[in-house]
Amino acid sequence: MAQDTETNPCNTDGVAHAFDLVLERIIDAPPEKIFRAYTDPAILSQWFAPKPWTITDAVIEPSPGGRFDFVMHGPDGERFPNSGVFLEVVPNRRLVSTDAFTPDWKPAGQPFMVARIELEPTGDGKTKYTATASHWNEAAMKQHEQMGFHDGWGQVADQLNDLVKTL
Repeated sequence: MAQDTETNPCNTDGVAHAFDLVLERIIDAPPEKIFRAYTDPAILSQWFAPKPWTITDAVIEPSPGGRFDFVMHGPDGERFPNSGVFLEVVPNRRLVSTDAFTPDWKPAGQPFMVARIELEPTGDGKTKYTATASHWNEAAMKQHEQMGFHDGWGQVADQLNDLVKTL
């Protein structure tokens, strides 16, 4: 049975599509402190949600296939479980995670994004921090943007900057 190539899910072009939202900051700490803030559940819980939101139940297994799970809580009782896996971990330089898979590499429902955190030392004890949210399609990217990607992820980066100075 023939199927139109536009609607055939097996018809992929193998090309990365540019449905990215990007946030860049200079963080006043070396990459090692930022990496620790991402990979220590107790520290992550202090900064990873834009206030007044909070994070609980963080499970972080920083290796490919390891879990990156947490629950985000809103000020009005909202509760949003987030579950994903790490795809790539380069200590003190790069973390890549996605909600597209479970830790046993099974599809995890409708994927939303791949998150890439890149840490580049600036030579003066600071770090160029680049956070990229890559989406499967334009609609998901626009949804994330409307949810407040720039303000929310920007606030979280500012909270990270404040916190790593105390580590």
